[in-house]
Amino acid sequence: MRSNLYGFNLGLSLAVMATLSACDSNSFNNEPNQNETGIVLLDEVPTINQGVDLLLLAANQPISNILWQQTSGQAVTVLAASSKVISFTPAVDGEYSFTVSFTDSNNIEQLLEKTFLVESAVHKITARLSHAALAENKVSFRSEIHQTIDASTLTWQQTGGPTVSLTTDNSNGELAIFFDAPKVNFDTLITFNVSATEANSNITYNDQVAVLVEPAAAIAGNAYFSDRKAKVFAYNPKSPYADNLVNCVYSNSLTSSCTLAQTPLLAEEVKSSPTIPSVESIMDRVVVSHQWMGDRFKDYLTNNDANNDIRNLLRATTAIVIAYDIRPSFYWAATGAIYLDAENLWLTPQERDTINEAPDFRADFGNDLQFVMPWRYVKDNDYASQGFSKSDRVTRTPADALYRLTSLMYHELAHANDFFPSNEWYTHQSGQRVLDAAVSTDFESDQLAISLPLASQEMRDLGQVSFAGETANQTQKNYLPTDIEGFFSPDRATDFYAYSSKREDYAMLFEELMMQSRFGILRDVAITNQPIGDNISASDYIVTWGQRGRIGDNKLTARVLFSASRVLPEFDSQAAMDLVATPIAMTVGNNWLENLTISPSQRSMSHLLKHLKSYAIPGNFTQGNAAKSELMPDDNFNRYYEKPLPKH
Repeated sequence: MRSNLYGFNLGLSLAVMATLSACDSNSFNNEPNQNETGIVLLDEVPTINQGVDLLLLAANQPISNILWQQTSGQAVTVLAASSKVISFTPAVDGEYSFTVSFTDSNNIEQLLEKTFLVESAVHKITARLSHAALAENKVSFRSEIHQTIDASTLTWQQTGGPTVSLTTDNSNGELAIFFDAPKVNFDTLITFNVSATEANSNITYNDQVAVLVEPAAAIAGNAYFSDRKAKVFAYNPKSPYADNLVNCVYSNSLTSSCTLAQTPLLAEEVKSSPTIPSVESIMDRVVVSHQWMGDRFKDYLTNNDANNDIRNLLRATTAIVIAYDIRPSFYWAATGAIYLDAENLWLTPQERDTINEAPDFRADFGNDLQFVMPWRYVKDNDYASQGFSKSDRVTRTPADALYRLTSLMYHELAHANDFFPSNEWYTHQSGQRVLDAAVSTDFESDQLAISLPLASQEMRDLGQVSFAGETANQTQKNYLPTDIEGFFSPDRATDFYAYSSKREDYAMLFEELMMQSRFGILRDVAITNQPIGDNISASDYIVTWGQRGRIGDNKLTARVLFSASRVLPEFDSQAAMDLVATPIAMTVGNNWLENLTISPSQRSMSHLLKHLKSYAIPGNFTQGNAAKSELMPDDNFNRYYEKPLPKH
């Protein structure tokens, strides 16, 4: 049965948004009428370049099978069509119409309609992205401002919903804000107004943005995921594993590892034949928060895995999870799944808008040390990957994201094949829990640490400070870059992160060899000072010691071969090592950027200056609505993560 309803504007009956002058951001005395069902239009008269936000309020009842569809107006991109909230930025004025269908608590299919007019005026501030989130989820909003807007006048103010605490004490002038969604008993709107003033005209522009917080069951004390996770779904709803995937790999209700019968290794798909897993069989194991994430991953497997490395490595996994709240990426033996930050996959600015921007929780680890060890991937004396400012609306190509994503996949899948090496794939019982099977292995990383160990205990201890958050002692705080050179240079690690654990050491060796062998991409690692102050750029990192292509150092050869030959037996690691060049030393006293062009084929000074220009822009700088995005060198000093295993 279908029932037709009509959308309504967000008026006084809902009392979620009052005029800014009448709003007290520290109180919420008026709640939406939970007995009404309809579509809320956040800004009643939107204009060009102003966010349009449509929110489905469902009369305090559980609903399912949500589907938004545009029925008139200039076509727009809707990336959360199965959510209670959709948001887009119109580029053309005129009339727009949408419908949303859903199944209500009485199993009756409902249809709501909403028509509105976008006026021709061009807005100069845009707030993104209104969305739905579960209680206790992390929430981020970002504003885009026109180049004529004075960024220092930018102000955020909560205008509706239970009061939330921002992660910063003062959000004035900030392009983005972050907070945790509160606990709620029913669907609850939390709304913000963002305003800024144009420098020349002194006109102040405002835009609204909201999160629809949905209630969620309390997280049990023994839950495998103790922080709230996003609502996700199986990419292929017809997958034979669809019924188990979400609950087994990305759910706050998970309190014990699922069995291999519920989520078997992908290797089971090719048990009776020597073939590699098909893209279709892999996609049967994919869990996403947004459909586009699975689409991009499928395209990656189809078009960018020419040697079948990734598909072969995925045999040691049970699932692939891609969600807007995953940061950083990791592999986890408790579920057997690999978890990918969607920042590695987006191509359009609309896709990027859906990704939560909450900073990596480890951002401040090691800040009281006097050194850092930056790294980067380099190809032909240039950055192999470029970063793009979040302030710019850019579209990137699959090639732009290829090396960053592939190096990540090599690394995380090395972990999977450490816990589930190929010679043990078919030795486990189907009734065995994934976690029990994983930890019962004879770890190859353990064997590496026994037969070809790292020597520096000082670096191991420092690794716990920089990557595990331990407090540095006074001796560690006193270490200078020259001290670190004495610890690291004579040892056999490829990178500082190798000292965080035996598992990471094993994965780093494999990753670097694969990137050099498959793509001709070399990895730089250096020891520099730790700059302090504002507006820090690459020129402030002065190199005390550094190498390009460290795996070519003879003292690392046996360790690289040990790892690569075991992680991916199909790969001829010896032949690859035979082609690895001798490391290139960085120039001591030059800065991190000046050491970019140290390979024999030098680039022109003008090309170097392009990077100097981009590097001079701090990460939080706003360029406004620039016609062309500035490329940012992609230095990911700390993008890896080893999630601790549960004890039950």
